[in-house]
Amino acid sequence: MNDYLLWGAGAALLVLLLVVQLIRRRARRPVARSERTGRGAGSDLSPPSRGASELDTVSDVHALDTARPSSSADVRLRAEREAAEQAARAEADREAAEWEARLIAQQLADEEREHARLAEQATAPAMAPPAAAPEPAAEVDEQAALEALAREAAEWEARLAAQQLADAESERQRVAAEIERVAAEAEAEQAAAAAAAAQAQRAAEEQAAQELADQLAAQQAAQSEAERRAQEEAAFQFTHEPEAAPESASAPPGVFAARTPEQCLVMIADDSKVVRIKTSRLLAKHLYRVSLAEDGLDAARQIELDLPDVLITDVEMPGMDGFELTRQVRGNPRTAHIPIVMITADDVKHRADAFEAGVSVLLSKPYPEDQLLSYLQSTLTRTVAAP
Repeated sequence: MNDYLLWGAGAALLVLLLVVQLIRRRARRPVARSERTGRGAGSDLSPPSRGASELDTVSDVHALDTARPSSSADVRLRAEREAAEQAARAEADREAAEWEARLIAQQLADEEREHARLAEQATAPAMAPPAAAPEPAAEVDEQAALEALAREAAEWEARLAAQQLADAESERQRVAAEIERVAAEAEAEQAAAAAAAAQAQRAAEEQAAQELADQLAAQQAAQSEAERRAQEEAAFQFTHEPEAAPESASAPPGVFAARTPEQCLVMIADDSKVVRIKTSRLLAKHLYRVSLAEDGLDAARQIELDLPDVLITDVEMPGMDGFELTRQVRGNPRTAHIPIVMITADDVKHRADAFEAGVSVLLSKPYPEDQLLSYLQSTLTRTVAAP
């Protein structure tokens, strides 16, 4: 009887020591456990080991840089790896808890089988004295107490494993919320950076547009100034025309002697301001005097006041076109001798009408400058009989 009591007390003490050791190991959160061998034939359970992917995930997470991520992709990658680390730890803790629970259950089952074997041995002798009859009842009570203690330990281990699982789930949710917060902050920073870049681009475009407008205004001002100077030079040359050479005075009436470019006045009739300026600069560069007319009517009025030596006219002009101006010049005996150069964009279409109206030379746009200058030079080296 005393041996049974001592053996039961020793078994209870062993169970308590196992529970205390389990609590200490849970507090330390072990990563791996060595293999144990329980009592009995069925106690050779081995602790589950972590997979290679879990160990690699933990190692990769520990190797991450703790600095603040430079972009949303780095922030998301770091958060995902932290979540993977937490999930791996939780899974390892859950497996360790299940393994220890199975180990304790196996040990309890082995102890129960040992108790049953001892009970059978104690009740086997048929010639046992009558005084020993109360001992099996005491052994049954001791076995019931051990079973109750084992159940309580198993329940406590199950509650501990459930608590660890709940803690792991809570940690996973916290990590997920942190990932979402960091991602939202990164997206907000990216949106702010994009807005700042767009604003800077708009400012640069506005500045470029302003600079372009200033350049166009400066070009227009320079063009206007050049036109004004050309008109002033033409007016100055007209008012300061040199006197005719002595041989011109002795020329027969109705005959014009050859002149130099400085003595030749060329009229440009064109409704395009650009064409007038371009042609006047070309002629002024070769020392010709130039007068400008904005259309056919303006050219007709100026010709009545001062006869030009050569008339350069466009075809399409408001009020009076180039054909009408040519016919009017040819119909006046005073101006019929003036050479007329017509410039048109479609010389094939207007060729017949131009020569019928009395045009001397027909040039197409853009006209060859050397051809125009060559024709003007030919008008200076020959005399033209007046009607």
